[in-house]
Amino acid sequence: MSDVDPVSDAELARFRWFDNHCHLTTMKTDPAEAVADAAASGVVRLLTVGCDLEDSRQAVAIAKRFDGVQATAGIHPHDASAVVDSSVLADIEALLADPEVVAVGECGLDYHYDNSPREKQQEVFAEQIQLAHRHDLALVIHSRSAWDDTFAILDEQGTPPRTVFHCFSGGPTEAAKASERGAYLSFSGIVTFKTADDLRAAAIITPDDRLLIETDSPFLTPVPHRGQPNRPALVSHVGVQVAKVRNLSVEEVAHMTWENGKNLYGE
Repeated sequence: MSDVDPVSDAELARFRWFDNHCHLTTMKTDPAEAVADAAASGVVRLLTVGCDLEDSRQAVAIAKRFDGVQATAGIHPHDASAVVDSSVLADIEALLADPEVVAVGECGLDYHYDNSPREKQQEVFAEQIQLAHRHDLALVIHSRSAWDDTFAILDEQGTPPRTVFHCFSGGPTEAAKASERGAYLSFSGIVTFKTADDLRAAAIITPDDRLLIETDSPFLTPVPHRGQPNRPALVSHVGVQVAKVRNLSVEEVAHMTWENGKNLYGE
């Protein structure tokens, strides 16, 4: 796999982009700078994602400050052990009433790090699936080294009609299983890495109406900006690689992922 073919930032900024997963709460730059930087690069819609109660509150506060920015509220599997009683998820649920909040999550399972006990991760994940059902909101899933249990819990609880696997890291088999459940797949800068052949194969078979792109910034900076802090302005470089492997124009991918984001999260 060769490096991503270069496309000028000026050319990429001609299109309208949606970074459907970033963390403005943990970036070293001020959110105002990150949002302005993104807008100058054609990235005019951003979803800043909550990972615990306080982070979710901060995400909502940032979304209130800026046009084109929305938020999620949820408990990341790393932080599942912090859910010591029902009050934590009750406070998350209260945030879902805010008009800036368009999804529950990110939530799910992470057996790579196991920062929380697996049984607790499973319990908190299941409870957040039910929150998405009750409030008719999108569900943002984090799944790492836990595919079988992730799919099993989704099947047990019922996959919400609007579900996305953020930073999808599986191959074609996992992509097919997610697609069977009607889920969206969101590809991050990993798809630009030389070693990510299985991920690129998954990007090829993802249905047109279920394809999304993200930065997951400040993490996972895409080629050709590896070594720099990631930021929402760089989501178009993920789009370039996805366009390349799917044999589409960059403009087609920008339009496709924008429309899919509207369908997932609302206008």
